[in-house]
Amino acid sequence: MYRFYSKLGKANAMELRSRINAAMKQAMKDKSTERLSTIRLINAAIKDRDIAARTEGKENGVGDGEVLAILAKMTKQRQESAKTYEEAGRLDLSERELAEIKVIEEFLPRQLTDDEIRSAISDAINEVGAGSIRDMGKVMGTLKSKYAGQMDFGAVGPLVKNNLSS
Repeated sequence: MYRFYSKLGKANAMELRSRINAAMKQAMKDKSTERLSTIRLINAAIKDRDIAARTEGKENGVGDGEVLAILAKMTKQRQESAKTYEEAGRLDLSERELAEIKVIEEFLPRQLTDDEIRSAISDAINEVGAGSIRDMGKVMGTLKSKYAGQMDFGAVGPLVKNNLSS
């Protein structure tokens, strides 16, 4: 459960949920309906994943690493929707999606820079002893366990592939 937060340790395992719940309470107090709506969507997605985890035999539900993955997925979905709305000329809907992204990103860790991503890829390749493209899964697994929510793994995959094929 705590493998995603090896750098932070077990003490912070449920800190993210606490931050989300505190933000929801504050949004209620502030009567910020759009912010509250987005935070409720975040909680609903987490609860859905908790239910799925319990059916898989995980009694405590999902940890912060999986919550970060949920948030990253929600951000990516909204980016795609905003782009689609913008292309269709629905700027009002696109702006709403972008506003939701800003709220979701408040709970995500700082995104790594391009240099940090290249360094992380190099470190992961060295750590698993990857020598060919066949080791890509191991490298991606290592990156996902260490940097959940800090990089776009869809964009990182081709970089890993290039490093392993050269």
